[in-house]
Amino acid sequence: MKKFALATALTATLAIAALTGPAIADDHLAWPATEGAYVYFINLEDGAKVKSPVLVQMGVSGMGVAPAGTEKEGTGHHHILIDRAPLGEGEDGADEWLYNLPADENHKHFGGGQTEVSLDLPAGTHTLQMVFGDMNHVPFGPQMASDVITITVE
Repeated sequence: MKKFALATALTATLAIAALTGPAIADDHLAWPATEGAYVYFINLEDGAKVKSPVLVQMGVSGMGVAPAGTEKEGTGHHHILIDRAPLGEGEDGADEWLYNLPADENHKHFGGGQTEVSLDLPAGTHTLQMVFGDMNHVPFGPQMASDVITITVE
């Protein structure tokens, strides 16, 4: 009788874990960022006047840069958001923090581990935000997103 009760309890526990496991995993798909880590633009600041192509140097403090797909805690890679709302305030709102970033004209991925890029931007005012993501392009969270800066391409 004890074996039956134990087997029933184990089966119930496994069933609950199977049902709740994915929901818990989806709450944050990236491992946590290193405490105190942050990303920053090395050579650009808010209000900069630049010429195209625009050299963007990307920095990270407290974590390492590794190509996308590298499963190593404490590492990730850069993304630049161009001419869009700050991450978490975009079309998908807070859900943007939970899923991999799209790849399009407003979301540039540097999954090769790049730390600089030349962007061909047309003349005018543009916004840039750097976001550090995990091996699957999932943002680590607000601490790993830079402030949005505005630049003017002359």
